[in-house]
Amino acid sequence: MAKTKRLPPALPFADQVAIFSRLQAADPHPKTELAFSNPYTLVVAVALSAQSTDVGVNKATRALFAAADTPQKMLDLGLEAVTQNIRTIGLFRQKAKNVIALSRILVDDYGGEVPDSRAALIGLPGVGRKTANVVLNCAFGFPAQAVDTHIFRVGNRTRIAPGHDVDQVERAIEDNVPARFQQHAHHWLILHGRYICQARRPRCGICTLADLCPYEEKTE
Repeated sequence: MAKTKRLPPALPFADQVAIFSRLQAADPHPKTELAFSNPYTLVVAVALSAQSTDVGVNKATRALFAAADTPQKMLDLGLEAVTQNIRTIGLFRQKAKNVIALSRILVDDYGGEVPDSRAALIGLPGVGRKTANVVLNCAFGFPAQAVDTHIFRVGNRTRIAPGHDVDQVERAIEDNVPARFQQHAHHWLILHGRYICQARRPRCGICTLADLCPYEEKTE
């Protein structure tokens, strides 16, 4: 049985403060790039974003949310109309079924309101822990950490939050990132991973964190 590679230590507290101070100075109030108008449309948008880009989801939901921005309106719109509205994004048929199913649960079990409980959110079709954490953070202001592939990569490269899987990285952010930065930590990290610390060729030459980052395969 192969041994699990030992994780390197997380960056020391002083470096964590320095990194997040720079990220905060550059973007004091980061926000999700998904378009939404209320907690319900955020749940739907994040659920639709699995294996799809935010840009693609926003294009697909523009007309959808104009017609249905509550669970009951979505049910009234119906499965076929939802399917047609989101057919430009990946796995659109299953995602449309999930949107209708989660809308039904919200109407029947929660009075049409989105619950502010992680367990309740994860109980909705098409909603996993990452989606639930996005909703808790963006809609309800909880310092929840939604770890995706960008954050997993940045967390490990920089040693802000080392982990073998997304759950370990989530816990490492909670354990290592100073409390005053927790609210926006996942936004700063996802945007950094999306635009600077990219997977194939990180843009280290323009990275404001390069002098603090221990990543050995830096690019010019």
